[in-house]
Amino acid sequence: MQKTVDFINKQIKDFKPEIGIVLGSGLGDLADEFCEITIPYSKIPGFPTSTVQGHKGQLVFATINGKKVMMMQGRFHYYEGHPMDVVTFPIKIMKKLGIKTVILTNAAGGVNVYFKPSDLMLITDHINFMGDNPLIGPNDDTLGTRFPDMSEVYTKDLQELAKTCAKKLGIALQEGVYMALTGPTYETPAEVKMVRLLGADAVGMSTVPEAIVASYCKMDVLGLSCICNSAAGISTVGLSHEEVLQAANAAKSKFKNLVLEVIKEI
Repeated sequence: MQKTVDFINKQIKDFKPEIGIVLGSGLGDLADEFCEITIPYSKIPGFPTSTVQGHKGQLVFATINGKKVMMMQGRFHYYEGHPMDVVTFPIKIMKKLGIKTVILTNAAGGVNVYFKPSDLMLITDHINFMGDNPLIGPNDDTLGTRFPDMSEVYTKDLQELAKTCAKKLGIALQEGVYMALTGPTYETPAEVKMVRLLGADAVGMSTVPEAIVASYCKMDVLGLSCICNSAAGISTVGLSHEEVLQAANAAKSKFKNLVLEVIKEI
């Protein structure tokens, strides 16, 4: 971890990031627009490469609305074969770089019948249904405690800030619980019914491990989902990654405006 931190600090010199953003599928345009320093994952010690379409696979550093921001243009997924410690390694690096606030974004399937594709959803809580936990194994006391409290993973003050910013911008912001499954298969209609019965509003294949580790590291966490399709059993058509990217593309303008406003107000 220290080798990774030292390498990044050498590349960014006096740039001291205070906000970290993980950009999900189809949402990487924010990093393209604001870009001062880029570091491909392939050059960073300890970083694997992202293999998913819609994920460029690089760190981008930029000053946005007066704040020093580090953006992950693409994340690492459990379904790519990475163990949980690799999936969440960048979050630990953010902590070591001095970042105090993390914004986690994703493309998700809508389980709540009132959600429609291209809606934005504020994540109020999550359900870890991945059958694994990123904190299993020896504990690193420099990052967090052995048995961390998860009663407020998603910081209430940031949720209120996001709602205020959305209202100011005239963006309809849904709210709900996000459930993470491993993927890479989309859920069956029966699984979607289960997800809904268990209390989730959206379902996806990421974010939860990162949120767990960020909370464990005592970082403030904001979660935002782009509802990119209605999940199986709700939608009358089959699901595809192309559909997800199309919906993310349709929503990216309001997503970008909301994130920029949130950054300004943090």
